Amino acid sequence: MTRALRRDGIVALAALAALATSCSSGHPAGATAEHDGAAGGVAAAAAGNPVTATKGFYVDPGSNPATWVKNHRGDARAKRINASIATKPMARWFGNWSGDITKAVSGYTAAAKAKKKLPILVAYNIPGRDCGGASSGGAGSAAAYRTWIAKFAAGIGSRPAVVVIEPDAVAQLDCLPNDGERKTRLSLLSYAAAQFKAKAPGAWAYLDAGNAKWIPAATMAQRLRSAGVGSVRGFAVNVSNYYTTAQSVSYSKAVNAALKSKYGYTRHFVVDTSRNGKGSKNGEWCNPAGRKLGTPSRTGGGAEMLLWVKVPGDSDGPCGVGKGIPAGQFSPDLATRLINGG
Repeated sequence: MTRALRRDGIVALAALAALATSCSSGHPAGATAEHDGAAGGVAAAAAGNPVTATKGFYVDPGSNPATWVKNHRGDARAKRINASIATKPMARWFGNWSGDITKAVSGYTAAAKAKKKLPILVAYNIPGRDCGGASSGGAGSAAAYRTWIAKFAAGIGSRPAVVVIEPDAVAQLDCLPNDGERKTRLSLLSYAAAQFKAKAPGAWAYLDAGNAKWIPAATMAQRLRSAGVGSVRGFAVNVSNYYTTAQSVSYSKAVNAALKSKYGYTRHFVVDTSRNGKGSKNGEWCNPAGRKLGTPSRTGGGAEMLLWVKVPGDSDGPCGVGKGIPAGQFSPDLATRLINGG
């Protein structure tokens, strides 16, 4: 489950050149032609490739770890946290704490574009977020969410970006009390997907698809279909979790097999590798001990991209080795544990 607020941090130019070559033929690394399905065809996918339009992923200068390092330069842990985490590209999460969402998203993506870098963003404001858990909150109504997500997409505009849409929202359908609320959530996600397609043509958007051990692949494929995955680039797995890249890729391929079998198309997928360097232990998800940083953000690696979606060092909630630390708050102790693998 997600508890939000999740080689080097810049994609090698050689890797970008290889991806550009593959995308020019309509086949990004590891993909097949049917991935383009309802998303507009291989020509459109190649023309709108945000990876080849940039020179690597954007390093967020205002991330929680970067801010902590800036404010604690005398701390003995600061140098290692800076080198291992704060200077690596990771996602910035946007939600009901972000103020004017168009301004916030526009400012962030404009800063990335000015440096010719590719930003990673997370939209995290679905009503009933986290089913009342440690990251509860979200828009106050369906109408409010539609307005918010439309403004989010508009804030990106034509700029290149990678967007992960609503971690846990699809996987957590089971926690909603009735079919009506489940249908409403799927409708909102489908609306979000359509907004990114229409208003952010320079972005690759991915609906969140839980993790390798949460929802059966066939069920997830059905839910993704209903949530509008046909309108976006694909889906994201392992956000804020710890399962290995191999497990996550295997699960994603099973989801794609179900999509292909039932609906005649597949989708690209990305994997959150921010904390999966040692994999998961007994399914623990809330600040478990003994976890480690995973592969920094890059293209390929078995998926379309491996991304640091969860911000390493940000707490999952007041639990595990982060007892007493609220969800989304940065902890140098949690960060150091991830660096050391302990």
